[in-house]
Amino acid sequence: MQKKKRILLKIGSNTLTKETDNISRGKIEDIANQIAKLKDTCEFIIVSSGAIAVAKQFVKLESLQSEVFVKQALASIGQPHLIRIYQEIFREYGLLSSQCLLSYSDFEKEESKTNITNTINVLVNNNYIPIINENDTVATDEIKFGDNDKLAALTASLLEVDLLIIATNTNGIYTKESIKQKQPKTIEEVTNFDDLLSEVVSSKSSHGSGGMQSKIEAAEVAKKANIETWIVNGLEDHFITNAFKNKVPFTKIK
Repeated sequence: MQKKKRILLKIGSNTLTKETDNISRGKIEDIANQIAKLKDTCEFIIVSSGAIAVAKQFVKLESLQSEVFVKQALASIGQPHLIRIYQEIFREYGLLSSQCLLSYSDFEKEESKTNITNTINVLVNNNYIPIINENDTVATDEIKFGDNDKLAALTASLLEVDLLIIATNTNGIYTKESIKQKQPKTIEEVTNFDDLLSEVVSSKSSHGSGGMQSKIEAAEVAKKANIETWIVNGLEDHFITNAFKNKVPFTKIK
């Protein structure tokens, strides 16, 4: 039997909400549809943001605590809803899914890293798609520092995936000059990181806490583990299958 290509797909809040204030069931259907089409040749592990965005659809928390604690509480409310939406939609496409909550500290302990690897391998080998998020109720790294991009890269490295796909709200990384000219031009392939860093414009996305800088840093972590990273426009329909067929502009970091 031919070995399946192992893909870690990172989906940020902006992609999941299609840049609105609500989680888009249509976007999750689009993702499920593509995974179902590719399941004979690819196995997927998903790192998904969106717990806080889901919670904001249901509740408005009042608190005198700092904003980080409110966001942690929102993550606690939103995470079960987020997983339920994934499970309901994935089931319609014949896909099984599971929830894994990780913290950055898990990647600092050998025992934890072994446990993560073994657990996810069992899930994937039994045709379950692990849906990973940061355990925001005990950790604040994603809330403070980056929209799960780093978590995705560390997980990709640990699991020795073949490809890291980061879904974002642009057609990959644009050249700095083209952004100035207001005619964004995608950098299609990157082999030199220093050249890439000189092109990055610092900006954050509306729902996400990352921005392009955190995606570059994630790609750098992946590159050290010899993993190729694709930065693809997740707002477009069929963004994974179209990238495989080179039908859309996106950035490959080799």
